[in-house]
Amino acid sequence: MKIIISIIFIFQLYCLQAKTITVGKTYTIKTLSNAIAIANPSDTIKIKKGTYQEKTIVITKPIHIIGEQGVIIDGNNMEGILVKNTNNFSIKNIHIKNIKVSYVKDLAAIKINHCNNFTIEQVTITNTFFGIHIEKSKNGVIRYNTVSSKKTKNEAGTGNGIHAWHCDSIDIYNNKVFNMRDGIYFEFVTNSKIYNNNSYDNIRYGLHYMFSNDDVYYNNTFKNNGAGVAVMFSKYIKMYNNAFINNWGPNAYGLLLKEIYDAEIYDNLFEENTTAINIEGSNRVNYKKNIFKNNGWAVKIVGACYANKFNYNDFLNNALDVSYSSRINDNQFAKNYWSDYSGYDLNRDGIGDVPYSPVKLFSYIVSEIPQALVLLRSLFIDIINFSEKISPIFTPKNVKDNEPILKPINDKNTALK
Repeated sequence: MKIIISIIFIFQLYCLQAKTITVGKTYTIKTLSNAIAIANPSDTIKIKKGTYQEKTIVITKPIHIIGEQGVIIDGNNMEGILVKNTNNFSIKNIHIKNIKVSYVKDLAAIKINHCNNFTIEQVTITNTFFGIHIEKSKNGVIRYNTVSSKKTKNEAGTGNGIHAWHCDSIDIYNNKVFNMRDGIYFEFVTNSKIYNNNSYDNIRYGLHYMFSNDDVYYNNTFKNNGAGVAVMFSKYIKMYNNAFINNWGPNAYGLLLKEIYDAEIYDNLFEENTTAINIEGSNRVNYKKNIFKNNGWAVKIVGACYANKFNYNDFLNNALDVSYSSRINDNQFAKNYWSDYSGYDLNRDGIGDVPYSPVKLFSYIVSEIPQALVLLRSLFIDIINFSEKISPIFTPKNVKDNEPILKPINDKNTALK
């Protein structure tokens, strides 16, 4: 007991000795680099308003950096702020710009390596390669930041906005990320949360998972990206209440799933994407209470998918609801609303008496001959779809919703128009 009390006393004494260092043009300390050099653990560095020309900044001690409104760190093509092998630090309210582009290093405005218990907040990053890059670190918070770079169509010429690699327990929320390669990227990241972010106009993906398990993302908006979100080679990912909007173009998706297992996709909005969800090699995924509205394809199932369930989803005015190029296996469509459904309900229980087949012959034709898409909504296509409906030959007969709901299910601002 005496030992514990002594440790607490020493810690409190240590904290009491923490001091504040002010950086400014009219102060003794005129650069952030000089302030870091003289700072002791637990010190706070306050930066006065102004533009500071800095080279690469290295932090290896637990300190806190706070900028006054209007603080700009101009890197002049430097390698950014590198924080490594330290815990309990924070960076707040500064603007970092002009970070060097490299084709051999992952240079970032803020790079964190082997750190625990840190916070990056209210930081603006512009004209950068990577924005915030985190390696082999735990218990980090990334919030209220804006990360962007010069708009380019070249993936090699820009990095990711917020990138985490081999990390655990990272919370990323209320950030705005645009004009990057991927907005947010997780690789080998576990037990982490991504929520309330706005990721848009990124070249590749708004959010990208690779080899990451036990994560959740919710309440995010992914708009105008090359593809909204890609989840690949990952397990136990929960995807709730996100908006995937206008991810439109050749090979563009709202959500791309490849080799994922045991996931939950609930209460999301997919609106005006070329393909809302493209699914390949994914098993035991539950899709529930999502809205698919005005997409080219709502759902494309490529193959090797088992035990997936689509229940209580709204399919509203999509050009094609489902594209299915493999066996039904044990995948299930049940109790969804389909705006194209034309059946009846004699017993008035709200469920159609005639099963609905969401795969149209035209979907099959387009999968074989993509150029045929120009015939969409023509009278000719209506005729062949009707013929196939009466006497199905090409479309998979087992892909059916045997209990189609007659009214839209989800109570959102996307009611059928």
